[in-house]
Amino acid sequence: MTTFTPPEIDYVAIAPILIVAIAALLSVLTETFLPRPVRRPVQLMLTFLSLIGAFVVVVINRDIRTTTGGGAVAIDGPALVLMGTILILSLLSAFLIAERSLDSLGDAFAPSAAALPGSVDEREFSARGYFQTEIWTLFLFAVAGMLAFVVANDLLIMFVALEVMSLPLYLMVGMARRRRLLSQEAALKYFVLGAFSSAFFIFGAGLVYGFAGSISLPEIHDALSASAGETLLIVIGMAMLLVGLLFKVGAVPFHQWTPDVYQGAPTPITAFMGATVKVAAFGAMMRLLYVAFSGIQWDWEIILWAVSILSMIIGSLIALTQSDIKRMLAFSAIAQSGFILVGVVAASPSGISAVMFYLIAYGLVTVGTLAVVSMVRDSTGEATHLSKWAGLGKKSPVLGAVMAIFMLSLAGIPLTSGFVIKFSVFAAGIAEGDTWLVIAAVVASIIAAFFYVRVIVVMFFSAPNENTASVAVPSVFTTITVAATVTATLVLGIIPQPMIDLLTNAGIFIR
Repeated sequence: MTTFTPPEIDYVAIAPILIVAIAALLSVLTETFLPRPVRRPVQLMLTFLSLIGAFVVVVINRDIRTTTGGGAVAIDGPALVLMGTILILSLLSAFLIAERSLDSLGDAFAPSAAALPGSVDEREFSARGYFQTEIWTLFLFAVAGMLAFVVANDLLIMFVALEVMSLPLYLMVGMARRRRLLSQEAALKYFVLGAFSSAFFIFGAGLVYGFAGSISLPEIHDALSASAGETLLIVIGMAMLLVGLLFKVGAVPFHQWTPDVYQGAPTPITAFMGATVKVAAFGAMMRLLYVAFSGIQWDWEIILWAVSILSMIIGSLIALTQSDIKRMLAFSAIAQSGFILVGVVAASPSGISAVMFYLIAYGLVTVGTLAVVSMVRDSTGEATHLSKWAGLGKKSPVLGAVMAIFMLSLAGIPLTSGFVIKFSVFAAGIAEGDTWLVIAAVVASIIAAFFYVRVIVVMFFSAPNENTASVAVPSVFTTITVAATVTATLVLGIIPQPMIDLLTNAGIFIR
């Protein structure tokens, strides 16, 4: 009879995940037992304290390099950087979710997600002043899943983390207070396509297990090294795993959900999802490729070359045709995924640090940009059509200037973080011989600059008219988010060296 020996767990190393997961469970109890009037302050306290506490623990653990849980979890330099990034971006997104000053009806979420749009129940909930506090429970579970995703060192933990991250997001996308049907349609599309991508991931994991006899990433690498000539099964499995991950980052040809979900989701959730999911998915992708599949780098490089070029070109070209700013940002996100893949393909220490820098800077710009979008309003709610932004820079110079900085950063203009991060991934690609991929990225960057600059032209070089939207006065929550993100965008563009040194010293993924 075989004796089961439980794995040793380093609770200090995984403390950031535990803090957020425990807060999520306490959030469930808050919704169950506390009366409705006190739920919101308790949920806010739980959320903010858990995110800040988890980030503090990440900083304290900055020198830890270990595997725990029987090798299922790896805590290394990149994992700590990515966890810290997710926590900061989640905190800034939480401020947007907590905002109640912008919309005359309250916050961005339906008073009861279960009520049919326009039904008597929904009107009654609104009349009573009910607010959606379950959003915080879903939010915390999603963050916990993301934190686990970037440290997962075997395929089972990675899949569980993927689902814990994804399922709350599917629900949150469908909770918009305004444009409920559009929001619910987006949630359904996201769920159905997400289910397909998860099926590909678990099917790929099964094929890889059939080849290697293990779901541990280091053991998969060892099995691949021992059977270098028999790679067909594992290449197919790896490709199916990549389908699941490329779906999450919105890369072509797995991008179809992105514009509909960006447009239909409540804008705070679009900000949260657009920033943090990319960090988590790219972190998991790099660990999977560099730790488990480094022995077949030639095979996955070809796949990622094609996906990167398609994402950059298609995302940039279709973004040129968009008149809704949230859909434009969605196709921009598709193109940005292609740029990030240039650093992933490099498969070098400089590529790893460049990708992490890109994820940090792009995440901050994404949250900041959508915070600005949430402030631009008309009588029906958010004014996302570009025609309603005409002359906005003249009507509200400060907001226009902030949005212009974000657009210039996304375009990769010097003195913003966008220039530094694009230069970093392009340099990493050239250093590893991917010159033609970098040339394609430069061409796509030139195309993309047109639609980013178009927003600036509409704001500052068009006269305000009767259709021009107004700018709602935000509370301290949105103000903090906008101020922090625009400051970081400029600082990382003007003095990027401290961040570059930090990420370079983070090292590589351990086995």
